[in-house]
This record gives sequence, C-alpha cells and structure tokens, in this order.
Amino acid sequence: MAAAAKQHKDKPKVGPLSYVYTFLVYTFLYLPMVMVVLYSFNKNNNNLAFHGFTGKWYLSMFQNEALMKSLLLTIELGLVSTFIAIVLGTLATIGMHRYDFKLKKVFDSLLYIPVVIPELVIGIASLATFTMMGATLSFWTLVIAHVTFCVPFVVITLRSRIAGFDASIEEAAMDLGANQLRTLMRVTIPMLMPGILSGAMLSFTLSIDDVIISYFVAGAGDMTLPIRIYGMARGKISTEVYALSSAIIFVTILAYGIYFLITRGRNTAD
Repeated sequence: MAAAAKQHKDKPKVGPLSYVYTFLVYTFLYLPMVMVVLYSFNKNNNNLAFHGFTGKWYLSMFQNEALMKSLLLTIELGLVSTFIAIVLGTLATIGMHRYDFKLKKVFDSLLYIPVVIPELVIGIASLATFTMMGATLSFWTLVIAHVTFCVPFVVITLRSRIAGFDASIEEAAMDLGANQLRTLMRVTIPMLMPGILSGAMLSFTLSIDDVIISYFVAGAGDMTLPIRIYGMARGKISTEVYALSSAIIFVTILAYGIYFLITRGRNTAD
C-alpha cells in the first residue's frame, strides 16, 4: 500500500498549459469536420456563404441520383477490394511467418514499396500496365488497383498480431486429429481475427477515400464519390455533398461507439 501510494504521489501533475495544448491539438484535428457538419445545415446551396440552418439537404441528397450512384459504387468497390485484400494479405502473412524460403527478405521488402511510393506514381504505373495489357478501364481495373495498395497495409497490420502467435495451439489441434485446413479455419484464423478486422477497416477506409489512383484507372462510367467531389471542387460544391459527408461522419462515430461498447463489455466479462 505504501509503495502504491508513493508511486501515485510521484506522478507528475497536469498543469493548465497541458490542457490548453490538448485543446489546441484536438481543435486542429476536428475543426474541419465540425465545419463540414455546420455547412451541411446551410440554407443556401453555396459553400461560401452561410445563411441560416435547415435540414432539407439530408433529404435532398437521396434524390441526387448521380451522387447516390457514386456513393454506392464507392461502397461496392471498397467492400470487394477489401475482401480480396484481406484474403490475399492473410494468406501471405501466415505463409511468410510460417515458412522460410529463398528471397523471403526480398519479397518482405517489396511489400513496403506501395506504402512509400506516392499515389501519383502508382496511378500512372497502373494505367500504363492496363494499357500495355490491352485491358479496358472498368470497375475491375479499379478493384485490381485498390487491392494492390491495400494488401501491404493488411500484411503490416497482421504482422503485429501474428508475432505473438502461439504455434503450440496449432500443434495441439493437429494432434487431436484436425488437418491443416481445419486447423487454419478453426484455430489460426479466429486467433488472428482482431488483426484481420483491423486490416479490413484500414483497407476499406483507404479504398473509399482514394482519389488519385482511382482517377487514372476508372472507366468512363465508373465515377467514385471522391472523384466526383474532386471534380466539384473546381467550381461549387453542393451543400448536398456536405450533408452526405456529415452522414458518413455520423455513421463512423456510431460504428466506433458500438465497437467500443462491445470491446468494453468483453473486457469487463474477462
């Protein structure tokens, strides 16, 4: 008790400047999102002048067929590319962790190239590759390009999870009669699931947020939401876009809140 009290007493006190600094940091991070939400209630359909509050744009955005089509395309693209990236990234992580082979370090280093290379270079390289192959730019060229830059992030995320993986659990499952496939599906994958979910969320976020790479490899009728908003930025951004962006922010906060409550409930039960 005395040691714990002494340790608590030795903790540095938080001064007023620390609160001010924290407030400034969070203001810098979240003020742009607050402004987006604020302008989503603007009576005037003009992002340069605020003329009072209204909620009509949250209903009007659903009547904008072009905007909704781009949103659905973006979500579909994110889900498909995330699923493929998770499958490839999970298998690659398990294989590179479990087996030793020639050029393993080379392949390991190559995974970081899409992470450090500018998106502009990846976009041009993807376009040149598809052109050389004679492929028609379409939804699937978007998927291939997105999977290319999402897989490394999935592998990097999973590595931190698989680093502390206890291989003896797999061995115990196989000693009890499970084959390699059953062990993979019933033991390995469930133990890696927190890392897989983290990689999936990161991959989905990167996919629906991408502008540059998608701009180079999208087909004529495949305009994702980021590309559409980027095109509007040259002129006037409709208030409906602010309403849609605010709705995405609200859904994200709600999803995070549900995830926090679930994980908190599990930690409390443990």
